[in-house]
Amino acid sequence: MRNPLRGISAAALVLAGATSGASAQPSDIAVSQAWTRAAGATAPTAAGYMTLRNRGASPDRLVGAETPAARAVEIHEQRMEDGVMRMRPLPGGIALPPGETVTLGPGGLHLMLVGPTRAFARGERVPLTLRFERAGEVAVELAVEAAGARRPSGHAGH
Repeated sequence: MRNPLRGISAAALVLAGATSGASAQPSDIAVSQAWTRAAGATAPTAAGYMTLRNRGASPDRLVGAETPAARAVEIHEQRMEDGVMRMRPLPGGIALPPGETVTLGPGGLHLMLVGPTRAFARGERVPLTLRFERAGEVAVELAVEAAGARRPSGHAGH
């Protein structure tokens, strides 16, 4: 059987994929200040926080995440409604407009790590893979801060 790609160089195939414009690249998404709080081995949940910047020219969306350190990861929003703080999952993910920054932090957007498989001790790092609609998978590590932390260490307060 004849190979239909015979005579096409590998460089041409790479160039064709790079110029298709069909999807963003992981490098279009910048992740900074990724962190979580210390949690005991029996904690039912933990939360993941970070800053996401879409450096690409197209909109993207955080659609999921996973970690070996928890049974599941869900995208959540916490907000005040009628004087009551409410938390709800965001099954549609988090929109990342081109050139914009979105912060996941306490009291707002965050990742809920459901059923941690171990304790998270201050100073450790928790591996996490983020899934974006266009950019695909981006691996990060959550720095474990003190149990009551409101921001990552080294963050300048306002």
